[in-house]
Amino acid sequence: MNPTVDIIYQYFPKLTERQKEQFAQLSELYPFWNDQINVVSRKDIESLYLKHVLHSLGIAKFVTELTPGTRILDVGTGGGFPGIPLAILFPQVQFHLVDSIGKKIKVVREVAQALGLENVEADHIRAEQLDYTYDFVVSRAVTQLAEFMPWVRNKFEKKDKNGIPNGILYLKGGDLRQEIKEARVKAELHPLSGYFQEDFFDTKYVMYIPM
Repeated sequence: MNPTVDIIYQYFPKLTERQKEQFAQLSELYPFWNDQINVVSRKDIESLYLKHVLHSLGIAKFVTELTPGTRILDVGTGGGFPGIPLAILFPQVQFHLVDSIGKKIKVVREVAQALGLENVEADHIRAEQLDYTYDFVVSRAVTQLAEFMPWVRNKFEKKDKNGIPNGILYLKGGDLRQEIKEARVKAELHPLSGYFQEDFFDTKYVMYIPM
């Protein structure tokens, strides 16, 4: 049986009623838009809350608080992951979701509007073309780290305003040691199995790279 929105409530028990409603809406919005523009694989849409929403929120288990006004860039957001779930959870934080595929950004904008998320901006653009700076960059297994790093290396604010230094929060799975070595970065690996008990998270991590 595929988890419902209750799995989100279980792991994030302090949600407001508004946040609960927004998370619940995702079960209608994503199947609707996915039928028109494929942003989540057909076999995964039934596991939306486990494989996409809760997975995205793994970042919020590692960084449990963010200062109001923090700016976060979501690179290669696809249909809005991890950006949309994080924007629901952190309404005082500004999220900029970008993707190189325009029709995916259309879905992101429609979902954000339907949810009433005023803290989400979505653009059809490549990350390396952006002229803005951010406190954090988030992404979900978009590409190999060595390829990802040049896209975002100069996108960070110099001054830190949160409990950890500004940097990259990358959701990825598998044995990541070689990938980290090739990218020549210092990265911390935080296993999602430490936060979530479902088997799906056994080999998945939040990779934190201070910048």
